[in-house]
Amino acid sequence: MLIMAERGQEVSACHNVLPGRHGTGRGRAFSAWDAGDDMKEHDETNKPVNIFVSFFSMIGRWTIRTIGNVGAMGVFFFLAFVNIFRARQIREITNQTFYIGAKSSLIVMLVALFTGMVLGLQLFYTLVKFGAVGALGSAISLSLVRELGPVLTAIMITARAGSAMAAEIGILRNSEQIDALYTMGVDPIRYLISPRVAASIISFPLLTAFFDLIGIIGGYITGVLLLGTNAGTYFYRVQSSIDLVDIQGGFIKALVFGAIVSCICCFQGYFCHMRSDGFGAKSVGLATVSAVVISCVMILISDYVVTSLLM
Repeated sequence: MLIMAERGQEVSACHNVLPGRHGTGRGRAFSAWDAGDDMKEHDETNKPVNIFVSFFSMIGRWTIRTIGNVGAMGVFFFLAFVNIFRARQIREITNQTFYIGAKSSLIVMLVALFTGMVLGLQLFYTLVKFGAVGALGSAISLSLVRELGPVLTAIMITARAGSAMAAEIGILRNSEQIDALYTMGVDPIRYLISPRVAASIISFPLLTAFFDLIGIIGGYITGVLLLGTNAGTYFYRVQSSIDLVDIQGGFIKALVFGAIVSCICCFQGYFCHMRSDGFGAKSVGLATVSAVVISCVMILISDYVVTSLLM
């Protein structure tokens, strides 16, 4: 009897230790699997909600960052514009005007010539269908003075001088020369940024005027010399169709474009060391690319805004 009692205790102990129907091991295993299944079902249920939240979180972060950058750029431009009128700025403004304006004049006039020639060619064959070839001068001159002149001039200057401004200021930042100006008590915005903003505001309208003039000459070459339109009719239409309001509108656009391009390019180069997507030489390259792309986009957006305000 004693032996049987001892065997009964051993069997019951084995049942408690070994994973069985009544043992704790298998019960705990079942509990763990059940909890894991519940967690998977909970994750699958919340997966669309998590994607939805992540999407709007991304939009919110981008919006906040964009608003912050626009505000910082506005303050940056205000400080640069105010410092234009400080003493001893004429010499540096003259140098920057020569670099931004005079050295960009060749490429601007080349683009203007072929833009006018293409306009003359396309508009000639379009107007022939309606029997209105005499309006060729009006169509070319108004297209250039109102829209194509300011916009293409701004894009050409951005490609040449704007990228150079961003790269030059970015190199100055990474080589700690801007920090050296702070150490010497020189305001970097007054010394580096203000002359470039002033030179851009001066150069853009002047180069726009050259673009309009050369473009009209290009239309004359195509429409009159190559396609045989009457020269007197061409120039009469040019003179009679352009009003002072059209010229003023083109110059206002050029001024706005000059301020936008100079501010964006200088801002991107000045703060290239704060970029999160690169540092060193890579940050300068990324800042230059961003300056050109953002400037071109803002030129087109501001062109629509200014045009709608002037109409």
